[in-house]
Amino acid sequence: MTTFVLIPGAWHGAWTFEPTARQLRAHGHHAYPLTLTGVGDRKHLLTSTVNLDTHIDDVVNLLTEEEITDAVLVGHSYGGMVITGAADRVPERVAGLVYVDAMVPAHGDSCWSLVTDQERAWYLDGAGETGYTSAPLPFFDPRTTPHPLASLLQSIRLEGGLDRYRSRDYVYATGWEGRSPFTGLYERLRDDPAWRTHALVSGHNVMRDAPDDLLKVLLTAAQG
Repeated sequence: MTTFVLIPGAWHGAWTFEPTARQLRAHGHHAYPLTLTGVGDRKHLLTSTVNLDTHIDDVVNLLTEEEITDAVLVGHSYGGMVITGAADRVPERVAGLVYVDAMVPAHGDSCWSLVTDQERAWYLDGAGETGYTSAPLPFFDPRTTPHPLASLLQSIRLEGGLDRYRSRDYVYATGWEGRSPFTGLYERLRDDPAWRTHALVSGHNVMRDAPDDLLKVLLTAAQG
């Protein structure tokens, strides 16, 4: 039995991973889809001070409060920043990492530095309304909410490398319209024997577009 902690991308809440969580539980695993501070049903907590560190703390607090020591952290898109930072803070509580069409940052990276101009424009969309929020894009699910802009701009601080974890999986979505910002990353990790890589026929929202294929990846990660 493995404990999965499932972190959504920017603008999205735990609901994006809830169907996946139900499937994992049906296979006998624990699963915690997490809504980050200031987003979704926690949007009332959104202030100008919510940043990447806040979201890393969300995950670390869950791991410590629930006394989880075998976690497989799963991060979609922006969630890759969060799971990397959380694993770095409490490596003794993390067994594996799964990046779902997500950033895999090194020390000093930020979402802003790792994406293309297209995504940077998305991040700044709507920022003029408050100065500290990024608005959901029109084609997103209606449940999406504004996202704290600082979390997309802040550089991550890391003490160690990813070689401390039992397994590392990268899920690459092949169905982007135009070039995916993750293509170069996927091609690099594909040639790294320390990683398992999985190219899925899917749009960026892998949980919606390729749920069965994603489940297979996660069940493989549970085996180490």
